[in-house]
Amino acid sequence: MNNKIAWALQHMQVLNAAGEQLRKGGWLKGKKVGMALHVEAKTAALAITLANAGASVAITSCNPLTTDEEVAEALGKIEGIRCYAKRFRDTGGYYEALNKVLDIKPEIVIDDGADLIKMLHVERRELLEHVIGANEETTTGVNRLRVMEKNGVLKIPVFDVNDADMKHLFDNRYGTGQSTFDGIFSATNLLIAGKTVVVAGYGWCGRGIAMRARGLGADVIVTEINPVKAIEARMDGFRVMRMKKAIREADFVITATGCNDVVSAEHISMAKDGVVLANAGHFDVEIAKAELERMAKGKRVARANTTEYLLPDGKRVYLLADGRLVNLVAGQGHPVEIMDMSFAIQALCAERLAMQGRELKPGVYAVPREIDEMVANLKLKAMGIEIDDLSEEQRRYINSWDEGT
Repeated sequence: MNNKIAWALQHMQVLNAAGEQLRKGGWLKGKKVGMALHVEAKTAALAITLANAGASVAITSCNPLTTDEEVAEALGKIEGIRCYAKRFRDTGGYYEALNKVLDIKPEIVIDDGADLIKMLHVERRELLEHVIGANEETTTGVNRLRVMEKNGVLKIPVFDVNDADMKHLFDNRYGTGQSTFDGIFSATNLLIAGKTVVVAGYGWCGRGIAMRARGLGADVIVTEINPVKAIEARMDGFRVMRMKKAIREADFVITATGCNDVVSAEHISMAKDGVVLANAGHFDVEIAKAELERMAKGKRVARANTTEYLLPDGKRVYLLADGRLVNLVAGQGHPVEIMDMSFAIQALCAERLAMQGRELKPGVYAVPREIDEMVANLKLKAMGIEIDDLSEEQRRYINSWDEGT
């Protein structure tokens, strides 16, 4: 087995335990599972877990540049798994691979960003009758699905894996926080300490990035559109201001919003010489890359995954990873132990769809609480941590309303 995959499997104790449950239950035996995720070692571990439980798996990447091709090649040689992922330099190849996954007529879909689910509803509608349901991994995808649900066009039940506590509290915060800087360090080899880092967005991903930047010695500024999150960022000790003001001070700008043109052409024109732009959001729309191309009078590859743009006024702007997910294009993605929890939820939700998916109406569903708590308890066991239990008297007290002081 590929060393990266073996290392991941060795350190994914929660997923391994979930996989044992899947094998014993037998609900995935014979099921066809179509997956669009960032294809690297941890994702390979999930695909292998599903295949070992009896599923027939087809997988490709959910983003053109986030495939580890060494892992993808090894994954495609494993019985029960077809892998179509590559580091696609054009969107044509990317969408062709998504179609190949759908060609197996999947009964269960595991998606990240909702491109596969969108394709099912727009271009491959004839396959919807085969689909029991789906899981969605990330904030961007869930947002798209909720719009589809609101507009009455979502035709399958989908588990919102992203908002499970054991996913977003750890994956989005600690995973994104660490892996974003892993990508930035790999692409630039620059120091963070003493620099000004602007973090666009203070959701769970932004929180993690801001926390890690501060830990590395940066002066951190947060930009937000949500007044509650803006107050939270300020009370967490960060400066908060509009991007127009923040970018004038920035040495690094890191976007994590899920929205487009967070760093616009106007913002770029205000930046100081040498600013580094990095995106940690799912799609490459947060930094106005096309506008940057038009503005520049020249560009060159400064380092692997670092492009230098020379502006008419002589200032230099550095764009990392072509504006795509910096933590996966330039880095290794989230730490193994983080994805262990997220992918255990994915595996258990796939089993739940196989068991009960036909009973669910189309819509976006929260991950069942018992799955969240099962993953939490498995993680505690893996960490060697024991916690207290309520006594019967304590349970009685908490569940009563007429107890005095």
